[in-house]
Amino acid sequence: MNDKQDKWRVVVMKQPQKALRRMPKNLRERIRQSIWVLAEDPFPLGHKKLIGFSNSYRIRVGDWRIVYTVENDLLLILVIRIAPRGSAYQNL
Repeated sequence: MNDKQDKWRVVVMKQPQKALRRMPKNLRERIRQSIWVLAEDPFPLGHKKLIGFSNSYRIRVGDWRIVYTVENDLLLILVIRIAPRGSAYQNL
């Protein structure tokens, strides 16, 4: 697939940025760390493919979910949602 030396570009959309600003600092830092891990490996241990979407995945950070899409040809990861488990998949 890709060389390990390739670095993915991570873009965080407006909704996830807003969610990050509103959460407690310790949780915010854990989620930010998980997002930066995606730049090294877009399919980290524990990722799940979302059913019904061709290139969308999620990773877990405690009770929160980070939903993202992967554009392989552009080496781009687009973070589209950060939300608690219960509401993470609504209106995708």
